[in-house]
Amino acid sequence: MPDETLHLPLIHSVLEREKDTPGALLPILHAIQEGAGYIPDVAIPEIAHALNLSLAEVRGVISFYHDFRTTPPARHTLRLCRAESCQSMGAEGLAAQLREQLELDDHGTSADGRISLRPVYCLGACACSPALELDGRVHARLTPERLRSLVNGCLEDGSC
Repeated sequence: MPDETLHLPLIHSVLEREKDTPGALLPILHAIQEGAGYIPDVAIPEIAHALNLSLAEVRGVISFYHDFRTTPPARHTLRLCRAESCQSMGAEGLAAQLREQLELDDHGTSADGRISLRPVYCLGACACSPALELDGRVHARLTPERLRSLVNGCLEDGSC
């Protein structure tokens, strides 16, 4: 795990800039995550103190929103569509394949930290179901073979 105290200058800068903004907690969390890649544990007491909140209140907001991360992000993010169109075209089988291949759950990160899996409920590619987004790029009309090839590319040489 990286030394989280390295993020303190960023955290203090964000708090100084945003602490007096009405409803400051969410903008602060977003800014810290954008700068650090995640919400470091060291940020929580700093945020709580600056906003006069309890540690539980800050942690509660972080845990409520799925987009906030409390660990460094994986190198690659794979978001598999789980909406009705993709489900009807085999997304559940692809999800099972991913869970088995990567040995993780639907909101997990592979043991080597290379790929994180996130379900999403529509990528806007319904006409080309099933679909996934890998590092911001949509891949449609997926087959189990094509999915395995994409994932293997990320795991073997990092090129997805």
